[in-house]
Amino acid sequence: MLFFAIFFEKLPKSQHFRDIYDSLNVEHFHGGFMAKHNRRYKDSVFVDLFGEDKNAKANFLSLYNALHGTSLDATTKLESLRLEQIMYMAFRNDITCLVDDKIIVLVEYQSTVNANMPLRFVQYAARLYERIQNPHDRYLHRLKKIPTPEFYVFYNGEEDYPETATLRLSDAFITMSEKPTLELVVSVTNINYNKGSQILRTCKPLKEYTLFVEAVRRHTKLDSENGFKNAIKECIQNDILREYLQRKSKEVMNMLIAEYDYDVDIAVQREEEREIALQEGSYKKAIETARNLLALGLSIESIAQATGLTEAEVEQL
Repeated sequence: MLFFAIFFEKLPKSQHFRDIYDSLNVEHFHGGFMAKHNRRYKDSVFVDLFGEDKNAKANFLSLYNALHGTSLDATTKLESLRLEQIMYMAFRNDITCLVDDKIIVLVEYQSTVNANMPLRFVQYAARLYERIQNPHDRYLHRLKKIPTPEFYVFYNGEEDYPETATLRLSDAFITMSEKPTLELVVSVTNINYNKGSQILRTCKPLKEYTLFVEAVRRHTKLDSENGFKNAIKECIQNDILREYLQRKSKEVMNMLIAEYDYDVDIAVQREEEREIALQEGSYKKAIETARNLLALGLSIESIAQATGLTEAEVEQL
């Protein structure tokens, strides 16, 4: 499963804003800022490629330009921010940055798209504005301008999903109105290569990333033990993220293993939950059957044999 957020904006010039951004734990990198973050949380390959790697700025700007039809270049100043434990718990799949006076949130999913993403984004945005805004600004009489937020989800899973979709916060409202007083819109794009999304034709790093994910899936199905290594080797040979994979093959392997372990852990937990639910349902049904048989006058021994309950359990009914 995979899921990502990205925020970018022009660098603040005043000392006051410098202090605010210092409180967000950001540090300079290549003319911009890279967020310091808690390494207890694991980054995905997507997050590293577009948010952490030495070429992340160029990759992100390519993605931003593809989304907006712009041509921002390396001279563009951007800010990378990170809030912990909002979009994720133990495995990080979001990037948060500011650019061109916009807050851009990108999340990648390799499992089922979470229909509650708008609500999670509301909570994320509220925390972010709270952190970057001067606390006194909210009491000003004049209108205080804030960066414009945009929310995107990139779906890269194996389940059937439309090429594009829109998630709205108002879809979750118990009572709907024609004009909701609070709304948040999330744009979902299926970036699987076979879907032929327009953004893959205009953003080379994203196209190569989806081809890389496709190769990883194919090779892990053929050889679970060496699948990651074989996928990386194939992509390097086919000039797919070649420079990145040659430079960081060991780190990418570790990230893939972490992603795989996390997905397996979630899958096992869900399977256990299903088994518990089934067991509880079966037990309740056995109790109900035992009560009916008792009413018919059958012996405790016979009822225990028929329902799978112990004689002591039947006696307590």
